[in-house]
Amino acid sequence: MKRRLAVVVCALWLCAPCVCTPVLAQSFAAQVDPFIGTDGTGHVFPGASMPFGMVQPGPDNADRGWSYSSGYQYRAPRILGFSNTHISGAGIGELGDVLLQPSQGLAWTATTADFSAAYEKASETARPGYYAVALPEHGALVELTATERVAVQRYTFERPGRVQVLVDLQHGLLFGEGPRVQRARVEVGANGLWGTVHAKNWVERQTSFALRFSAPILERIELPPRAGDRAPRYVFAFDLGAARTLEARVALSTVDEAGALRNLATADGRDFAGVRRDADRAWETLLGRIRIRADARTRRIFYSALYRTLLHPSQIADVDGRVRGPRGEVLQAPNGTYYSTLSLWDTFRAAHPLYTLIVPERVPGFVDTMIAHQRQMGYLPLWTAWGRETHTMIGNPSMPVIADALAKRIPGIDAEAALQAMLETSTRPRPDAPPWAQRDWETLERYGYLPFDAQTGESVSITAELGYGDAALAQVARSMKRDDLAARFSARAAGWKRLFDPQTRTLRGKDRAGRWRVAFDPTAATSPMNNPGDYTEANAYQYTATPALHDAEGFRDALGGAEGLETWLDTFFARPMPHADKHLGQEAMIGQYAHGNEPSHHIAWLYAFTDAPEKGHARVREIAHRFYRDAPDGIVGNDDAGQMSAWLVFATLGFYPVQPARGEYVLGVPLVRGATLRIGENTLRIERDRTPGARLDGRALTRTAVAHAMLAAGGDLRIGPSPARPPKP
Repeated sequence: MKRRLAVVVCALWLCAPCVCTPVLAQSFAAQVDPFIGTDGTGHVFPGASMPFGMVQPGPDNADRGWSYSSGYQYRAPRILGFSNTHISGAGIGELGDVLLQPSQGLAWTATTADFSAAYEKASETARPGYYAVALPEHGALVELTATERVAVQRYTFERPGRVQVLVDLQHGLLFGEGPRVQRARVEVGANGLWGTVHAKNWVERQTSFALRFSAPILERIELPPRAGDRAPRYVFAFDLGAARTLEARVALSTVDEAGALRNLATADGRDFAGVRRDADRAWETLLGRIRIRADARTRRIFYSALYRTLLHPSQIADVDGRVRGPRGEVLQAPNGTYYSTLSLWDTFRAAHPLYTLIVPERVPGFVDTMIAHQRQMGYLPLWTAWGRETHTMIGNPSMPVIADALAKRIPGIDAEAALQAMLETSTRPRPDAPPWAQRDWETLERYGYLPFDAQTGESVSITAELGYGDAALAQVARSMKRDDLAARFSARAAGWKRLFDPQTRTLRGKDRAGRWRVAFDPTAATSPMNNPGDYTEANAYQYTATPALHDAEGFRDALGGAEGLETWLDTFFARPMPHADKHLGQEAMIGQYAHGNEPSHHIAWLYAFTDAPEKGHARVREIAHRFYRDAPDGIVGNDDAGQMSAWLVFATLGFYPVQPARGEYVLGVPLVRGATLRIGENTLRIERDRTPGARLDGRALTRTAVAHAMLAAGGDLRIGPSPARPPKP
């Protein structure tokens, strides 16, 4: 049997229509391995997508469970089918719309219960904008590609004639046990179907779809509903005659079926090979904006990381610019662009600062989306899926993204509207927010921090994370001569100091009377879903460094200056973590450092604010080499819509946005011999130097505050090791 399956796979590949794209020696897309991060906790999506695309067709091995939040695990033995929307790297399952599964020779009927397929692992291949796999039991080769708004699935069968395709509208990637679909309306036509599905999962959302096959439907079987089903599942039969290829095109809309049909029409006149070529060109263009000099393995790891940073946020506005906002009301997207899959608590730290360097033309759309969201929702987004607010995570992570864009003078952003949105987000009550989310500001304003006996869980983490939002607002207000607002929110941003315990040298919970939480273990991690306490997927050590995201100098001073910060960091990286639990954010550990979760991401770079920056350079190298590998399990921890990957991109280049709202970077040492960045019309050339210090076009740089404007102007940046530490007197 195994020999027969191998022959089938080979025959499918040899006989399938050629869709090969010529690969040049310097091709950047060819160096990407979309399977890195798909095995284990990376939760990376390996299917096809355009950069920041609305659709992401790909394989689903399961429809529920933390391990399958992207629908896929590298070692899973079977494929349920191929759905057309995915989130890459998240820890919660969502989307997975309109699942399709082809077959030949199995004769599915209304009594068929299992439509899943074993697949030939050796046949599975992926490249930016393209995915393919052979299903020997189903006699089919499946190929996927995409335009910005249209998913294209092509099936090449073992022989001509009659074939079947499952269309499952109940399917989705579940957060919990469901049922996901609340109601659905579907119409079937001569060569496709269209309709609208209302679902409730991580978010409550409406998804309209239009599906068109390249051949007329010969026969339709509507499968009997299972317990909890509220959307139909169909088996469609086709007679391909002498042909062996069937194509399915799927477009979606947040608004209505007319929008989905208009989106579908945007790919008319382009065959599969043409769509794939266009996707390849789009990826090649963006990936080529950074060129590194390194060995082949390092290039694969780097360009795969860069690729993952460009999958999200996803542009979800229809071709006519309509989109449903966070409350489900239709709005006209600013300039026709509206982004979702905004994993902001993760991505404000490094992914969004990276976008200002490599895709600055996208940044106004990101900010416009956040402002439009605030106008409908009442506050800026926290974490959105399909345009709806998930209320996931804490703080106000949109604020540093907006402040950073304004600090970097990205053109096309309405500063007045941005400041107003930030102010309303930071002051207006949110009475309809869920219990765990920020509902009002009375307690914070009264105490200057959130007492653990007044705040239901995460009191220290929320206090600390609100600080970077307040600091971002103060920064924007100051730049616009609103000194009253700047003073008010600068003071509120300093609330973390009320929770700094000089005895344990950590941020520690306090009650309303100002008493420290007792029975305190700074290494004990807490999480609202698994072990509720004062911290969010982290412990006291990890959250103590959060204020450095907006006040690195103040954090250093609280620890006793440069020497005190160095001692604290040495202890942080050396003290063992007992009983590390990935479900509490304790993954990819070095001492107390947890690279698998975002609160730790900036901490190694804080050595730049001590007299021993070389210790930070060594730690960054160690993190990069230990936790990023050229293998399916090459990411330890959720990629979180590209944040883990963005960290590596910056580390490779030799600088990092430690204080991500300030429009500046901290210098390290490049992990490669050299790199070239195309930033707009300018070119920045980076060289790893042996001479101590850092220079841009011959001018010495301060390693803790290199302005974005200096790098964006281009030139020759030479970064060497830090100068030798002066001897102590």
